[in-house]
Amino acid sequence: MTKFWGIGVGPGDSDLLTLKAVQTIRQLDVLYTPQAHRGATSVAETIAKPYLPADLTIKRRHFPMGGDWAIRAHQWQTIAAEIVADVKAGQEVGFLTLGDPSIYSTYSYIVDLLHTQIDVVTIAGISAYSQIAASISTPLVLDDELLEIVPATAPLEKIETAIDQNDNVVIMKVATRFTDVYNLLAQRDLLAQATVVTNASMADERIKTMADYHPTDKLPYFTTLILKHTTRGNPQHENLKH
Repeated sequence: MTKFWGIGVGPGDSDLLTLKAVQTIRQLDVLYTPQAHRGATSVAETIAKPYLPADLTIKRRHFPMGGDWAIRAHQWQTIAAEIVADVKAGQEVGFLTLGDPSIYSTYSYIVDLLHTQIDVVTIAGISAYSQIAASISTPLVLDDELLEIVPATAPLEKIETAIDQNDNVVIMKVATRFTDVYNLLAQRDLLAQATVVTNASMADERIKTMADYHPTDKLPYFTTLILKHTTRGNPQHENLKH
């Protein structure tokens, strides 16, 4: 019986796809990928490109990321119906998603519409923050420490609470709320303890501390922040790549 496969492609480096992800991609008949702006190839498709079979049918579809919820839901339903038709026609169908499919991914909304109609298999991927911790040889958590993962798009009071109540905090998409997050950390004298990574694992990866920036700086979309309150396992920031 054919299936629908949700495939996490990791943070950016094509070498960071799991063997399971690569093996799955190579057995697909149809692959759904996000449609990039102005017709360009999406980041997820670019990451997976070395492993895409020459005869693979690629369906690039627009996935709204913001705005009216009803419009977004309608598009998800339209794409889900197309996926169901492909699988029921006997094709192995895949969907690419950045990082891990279970972490802030549009894939999760699609899957909710598919479970009762077709078989679904999700292939885990390396998250951006896991790769960042590895690249600076720093543990995300130790012993009884707490870790919270929040999107910068969350209400500011939730971000503030996460910073105040956890030993370690990951703030995803920090570029969308950079000035606010900067100010929260500055007020707590935590700028030097926050590692900011842009384009993790990609050729143009940039690693700095929050103290290296000005609050009005504009950062690329794929920027993640890791805050460590404690000094245990904290990176030697003077050695960070610029």
